[in-house]
Order: sequence, then structure tokens, then C-alpha cells
Amino acid sequence: MRKRVLFICTILLAAMVNAQEFVTYKEAKDPVKVSERSKVAWKEAKKMEAQWVSADSLYSRSEVPAKSGVTVRVLEGWKGERVSAQLLLWSGKGVDGIKCKVKDFVSTDAKMPADIAKARFVRYTIADQGGYDCRCDRGPKHKAFLAPDMIDTLNVFNMEPHSVRPVWVTVDIPSDAKPGRYSSAIVVTAKGVGKTILPLEVEVIDQTLPEYTQWSYHLDLWQHPSAVARALNLEMWSDEHFEALKQQMKLLAEAGQKVITTTLNRDPWGSQTFDDYEDMIIWTKDKKGNWSFDYTVFDRYVEMMMELGIKKQINCYSMLPWNNRLNWYENNELFKVSSINPKSERYEEMWSVFLQDFVKHLKEKGWLEITNIATDERSPEEMEIVVNLIKKYAPELGFAMADNKASFRRIPNVRDCCVAQRQGYLTHEEINERRAKGYVTTFYVCCSTYFPNSFTYSQPWESELLSWHAISKDYDGQLRWAYNSWPARPEYDSRFRTMASGDTYQVYPYARTSMRFERLRDGIEAYEKIKILRKKYSDRSDVLAPLEKKLEKMATMRLTDTNLPWHAMMEEVAGMLNSISRKLAE
Repeated sequence: MRKRVLFICTILLAAMVNAQEFVTYKEAKDPVKVSERSKVAWKEAKKMEAQWVSADSLYSRSEVPAKSGVTVRVLEGWKGERVSAQLLLWSGKGVDGIKCKVKDFVSTDAKMPADIAKARFVRYTIADQGGYDCRCDRGPKHKAFLAPDMIDTLNVFNMEPHSVRPVWVTVDIPSDAKPGRYSSAIVVTAKGVGKTILPLEVEVIDQTLPEYTQWSYHLDLWQHPSAVARALNLEMWSDEHFEALKQQMKLLAEAGQKVITTTLNRDPWGSQTFDDYEDMIIWTKDKKGNWSFDYTVFDRYVEMMMELGIKKQINCYSMLPWNNRLNWYENNELFKVSSINPKSERYEEMWSVFLQDFVKHLKEKGWLEITNIATDERSPEEMEIVVNLIKKYAPELGFAMADNKASFRRIPNVRDCCVAQRQGYLTHEEINERRAKGYVTTFYVCCSTYFPNSFTYSQPWESELLSWHAISKDYDGQLRWAYNSWPARPEYDSRFRTMASGDTYQVYPYARTSMRFERLRDGIEAYEKIKILRKKYSDRSDVLAPLEKKLEKMATMRLTDTNLPWHAMMEEVAGMLNSISRKLAE
């Protein structure tokens, strides 16, 4: 009952926020000393100031920003596309009751309503200063600082003296918008301050990006239901928990997610996260040694995700749990935990019974053809054991792997193959061969890849660059090991153990997005736009040729080389994509 009341209180809190009253939390103190320049500048910054800044950069909460010189922010996008911008507010004095209102978008002969846009306050969390040895000890090489990341849902905000507050602006261009240039503005007001108007223009290009459910990009961010239960203080697998999961996963669905992350046994990653993964399938062994399996939670979770539009694949972790640890109940009472060697007879005995029962259940649900047994960064020898058991007892099931040992060259017919970005690439020929069989080929980054990545210390544009990498290398998409494996309080401190700050998650509790996640979506939209143009204008290769040449060049460059002009190149190809889109629409 207590947790039900807390959940109701959360809903009431959201209602209060919408009613322009808000309850929030206090961010951490900035661990970085203010520069002498800013100490002087803060004395002169008596009123609240505002300006447009780049959406590609992180800005300090304590340093007075340099003047950007941008008076009007101009965004370009297709019909159906989401475009983003960033502005900064700062003041030497405390400012209360700040609100950001978007005006209607008006062209010479058309209008788009203000509610297609959101202007939301960005919150700061503790992060690390990055480095190539990103598996760090939080030592002197990785000093703490405050990183802007979480995009809050508050409609009203108070600013402390001598502070900067980013505001993230997103515009969802309607799919039926009339092409042309529209004028709008962000109107910033606060108690005793008056108003500041920042002009905003959006050019709508006469091309259409379909709804996210139709996107081809194979996005695979691993979900973590247990973290949602703990962060919101809800009973695991309760109705309230599933309702909260639905809200949290809706953000993921709207980014084009294709894969449902499920578990075959308790915590297949061996407590590498703040929250263990609770069982989705309950294993029980009776007095006679017979096994039974309860799929109630598994079914409900899959069905919930499918209702959100995530229905291409179900990846099940793992027949190779870390530490080879399996859990089950004996006679519905005694909880057993045992480390079982994959090479042992006992391993085959247990998994053979499960696999046959699992296939039967999946057939009844109609999910067999989209379900894979998935493994994560295990040796080729261990993966081959699993593949052979699948062939023997459940040949209808697919196999998926996150591979950092080039195992894909030893194991044929991997339905979903994701290779570590830092290891050798698959060739175009290999990817095309797999694609012809209906297989998916993606790449992944994690803590071991310093750049480009989507840590809280990463520059926002790096998240978008990952999808440009996918299109240049002809990958079908990308995987990331954690959509929401939150540390204790991610909105306050994004660090966890020895992992790079923010590595364990991309979004925040209570379905709050982040700058990183929005830029990830920007990259996915660019990927989709290129795929659409190639198909729609297959007879206009001359117009597409300059873009294709740039992508070919990007494919030959070493992505992890920070000395290469990746940001400038990404800006160039993004601008070229919109220019070509406009030309082809004429």
C-alpha cells in the first residue's frame, strides 16, 4: 500500500508541475573553481541574460558564457522530423519563476501551432573529465565537474545567483506542414525581470520522414526494468511498475527502438549494475526433478513493449550469464544459486529442458520467429557451445551476440550480430551477404571507447556522429548496453563504479530525456533521411553523388582518432543532406 501511495504522489507531483507549481531537488555544488574572468564578469551580470548557443556543446553552470553573437536561431528539417536547439540563461543575481514560452510558427501563408515545440530546462549532474583510460578509479586524471544533461519536465524554474541554465528546444515538425520558412520565438519571463525574446525560425523542407515505427535503423538499447522499480520506489512487477515502465519506454519507442530486452534467468550480467535484474522467467524444480517455467512476467513485459510499437525482435539474455550463475526454486520454496560450467553435462541438462519448453511457449504466443538467444562479450568457444545446443534442442530460435572477439567469423548464421566499434569492421560484402539472409549487423560502443560516445562528459554531437558512422559503414544500426541502468541518483551524480560517467544510462527516471538522447535521435533521423532519398531518387544519383562521396571518405577514416575534424565533417554532411533534400523536392 505504501508504494501505491508513493506512486500516486508522483502522479500528483506531475500534475502540480503542470499547474505551474513545482517541487525539485538541489543540484550538486560545482567541484570546479570559478575562473578569475568569471568572478569579474559575474559582478557585471546583474540582470538575467539570454542567448542562443550551439546545441553541439556543453556549457558550465558557473562560468559566464562568451557572447555567441547569434540573434536568430534557424533550424531546417523535413516534415515529420524533430529538430533541436539550445539557449542559455544566466544572471549574477538569483531569479525566480522563470518560464519559457514558445510562440506560434508563422510563414507568409501558413501557420504551425506553438505546441509542436518544447523549451525545457537542462539539469546538471556530476560527471568525470574523460580520458582514454575511461575505466577509471575516479583519481586525479578524471576530475569531477558538472555536466548539463537531463532535460527536465518542469515548467517553472528558479536560478541561483552566479549561475547558468541551459534550455533545450525541440520542434516536432508536423507531417502535414506546408513547406516554407516559419518565424517564431522563445519568450523568457521571470519574476521582477520582464521578458526576453529570442527569435526562432524553422525552414520546412518538402520531404517527409515517416513515423518512428516505420524507421529502418536498428536501434538496440538494453532496458532495465528493475532500475525503474527502485528509482520510483515501486513494487517489482506491480501494476504501478508496469505503468511507470510504459512511460519510460515510450521515449525509447519514439526513437525507433527495435529490440525488446528480456532475461531468461535472474541477473544475467552478474551484478555489474546498481540494481540486479529481477527474474522475468521463474524456474522451478519439483521433488521428482521435473522442471517448470513461469512466463507470466516475460509475457506481460513483451506485450507492453509491443503495444508501444517495439516488436521487431525479442533478445533473451542469457544462456551464458556472467559468472555462469543460474537461479531456480526447488519445490516453490528454496531459492538455489549455482555456478554451472557451460561445458558440463549439468549445463546441457538444464538448458535443454528449458529451450524445448521455451520454444513451445513462444509458438503459442506467436513470437518464435522474432526471438533470439542473446549473449554478451563471451569467448567464441563458449558461444559455439550455446549455438550447438540451440541447433540440437531449439533450431527454430535465432542467435544474437554482442561480439568483441571477432566471433562472428567463426559462427555462421548469427541472426543479430553486433560488433564492438573498436574491433575490426565487417566488410560491405559481408554485411550485404548477411542482409540478403535477413540478418542484422550493427556496432556498439561502451566504456572502452573514449570517442565518439554518449557519456555525460561527451560533447552532445558525438551521439549524432555514431549514426553517421553507421550510414558510412553500411551498418543496420547500433547497440548500447544500457538505456536506463541508473546509479543511485543519476540526476545528481552520473558516475558508477569504474565506468565512465553516464555509461550506464541515456535517459533519466520519470521518463525524462537527455541532451545525449535527443542528439542520438537526430542522428537516427539523418540515417533514415539518407535511406529514403536513395530509394526515392534512385534515378538521381548525380544529385546524391556529393553526399555519397563524403560518406565514402568518412568510412575510410579512423573514427576514434580525435585529431580528425569529425565535428566539422558532420556539420558539412548534415548541411549537404538538407540542401540535397531541398533540391530533389523542387
